[in-house]
Amino acid sequence: MGTLTVFVSSIFIVSTPTSASAAVTKQFSFTCQGTLLSSTAQPINVGLSAPDTAAAGATFDLTVSIPALTLATAPTAATTLQVNAALTPTPGSVQDAGAKQGASVTTSTAVPAKEVIYKVSVPTGTTGNVMVKPGTLMLSLASTPNTSATCTTTSTESLSVPIGTGGGNGSGTDLVQYECVGPATTDTQDVEIKVEMTMPTSAKVGEQFAIKWKGTYTTGKELKAPTTGQTISAKVFAYAALTGITGLTSATGEGTTGTITAGQIITLPTTTIDLKSTTSTAGTATVKPAKVNFGSNTATGTQPMIECTVQNETALKTYTFTVSSGTASPSPSASPSPSSTSTSPKPTNTKTATVTVTPPTPTKKKSQTPKAGADTGGGGEMGPDGRMFILTGTALIAAAAAGGLLMRRRNATRG
Repeated sequence: MGTLTVFVSSIFIVSTPTSASAAVTKQFSFTCQGTLLSSTAQPINVGLSAPDTAAAGATFDLTVSIPALTLATAPTAATTLQVNAALTPTPGSVQDAGAKQGASVTTSTAVPAKEVIYKVSVPTGTTGNVMVKPGTLMLSLASTPNTSATCTTTSTESLSVPIGTGGGNGSGTDLVQYECVGPATTDTQDVEIKVEMTMPTSAKVGEQFAIKWKGTYTTGKELKAPTTGQTISAKVFAYAALTGITGLTSATGEGTTGTITAGQIITLPTTTIDLKSTTSTAGTATVKPAKVNFGSNTATGTQPMIECTVQNETALKTYTFTVSSGTASPSPSASPSPSSTSTSPKPTNTKTATVTVTPPTPTKKKSQTPKAGADTGGGGEMGPDGRMFILTGTALIAAAAAGGLLMRRRNATRG
């Protein structure tokens, strides 16, 4: 049974798809008008998603997620929903633009959710990312194409699909997508920064190390200061997430932005920021870019005015570096003895003397042992002879035995 369990588990592990192609997803709000849906002005949310990174000179699948819908009138026979999404990738183009077959529709007003896929071509030599902006969305039934809905969005946002460029040890992207919130909770911006990180080469246990961090905005995805309200202090706090060494989870550093003007782009530092930390354990650390905060009500950045959190963590490039145990402290040398204070050997004076040792005259010991007996010590002079104890003990035992026999006979006579 154990062998069978291991075998089945190994099949499951091998057949499980990897998570390396986690999608980049963004939701867009549309308003649909026409005779198809139950409401003449029905709001819907449509999702756009793509692989976490795309390759220059290749194509990628762009998925359009149509939510569940309610029709104004049920069809008289089974049919399908037709989806025609206008999409504008920059740079790039949609290879198979036009209507796609969506969800199957029965003779009811309920239309289940369904995804349709378009192929987006990326030009050779593309760097940075591909920005996909949704346009008009047309919905209709295959059986009655004149019954339709035209859906439009007022969103100015785009889906950002990174092109995996830059240095590092991992195979992901160094383009970090952030959601930045602040100063007010209603102030939200989508920001993208290309993060370049340089790992330390001589990190040691107990010594502070520094990871070099440098950020560059993607054009059109910069962070802007609020137009009114709070003034943002010219500070940026960058972070890195670390795994692989127990107790070592992050490193942080502080930089200075350019002059901040209301409604204008908050510039990033032109020089690198040192993200610092220490550890008491040796090992290999894996590093990814983490959050970036701007402005602070405290000197340490614990209360940022604008807080930016990573949205595409699984897609990011990883880095590694090693923390060594360091050089052991040398053992203290022994204090020199007075005779070793000079490096030149001193001659040793040797004197020879003749000493005559006369052995003491042995004292004769008189033996008290009887003649012809072994010389065992003082004999009778040392106290009573041991044979007296043996004889006395034997007599006591015999007396006890006789007394016991007498008592037994008396009890027998009485009985």
